[in-house]
Amino acid sequence: LYRIMVEAMAEYEELAPRFKAAILNWMKTRNPFWALLGLELLEIKKGWATVRLPIEEKLTNAIGLVHGGAIFAAADSAVGMALAGMIGRDENISTLEMKINYMKPVKHGTIIAEARIIHRGSQTAIGDVEVRDEAHQLISKGLATYAIYKKDLTGGSRRGDSKSSVTRD
Repeated sequence: LYRIMVEAMAEYEELAPRFKAAILNWMKTRNPFWALLGLELLEIKKGWATVRLPIEEKLTNAIGLVHGGAIFAAADSAVGMALAGMIGRDENISTLEMKINYMKPVKHGTIIAEARIIHRGSQTAIGDVEVRDEAHQLISKGLATYAIYKKDLTGGSRRGDSKSSVTRD
């Protein structure tokens, strides 16, 4: 899996170091949903990202398998991060729709979602994502459509914190 990730990373343009650091910090400190699930942003480039989800008991269903919603959240988050590296300072993104196919159940360990943007228009973007287990086996594949829209530039965020925006160099 590491070799595959390194090869994929070579295809995508690096982000400005300060912008990349700001995104990584933002996801670690300002995203309650990611904290709830335990999601971690491993790498981000323009149009490409990987997200890790360590499996904990709270993410399993009644029969001891990882809940499909947790896998879906990792996949959706990876696509969102891949697109985040491509948007302008005055833009925000939001998932419009997503489809996922589950191929293999997971009980424990860690899953990695690797996403890439396959189309970026002025108002929408499309990304695909593969989720793999620790043995590098494909467990799910998804396709997502995101909305791209102008952000409120009055200085506030949805939480009303004027210091909450991530800026690009």
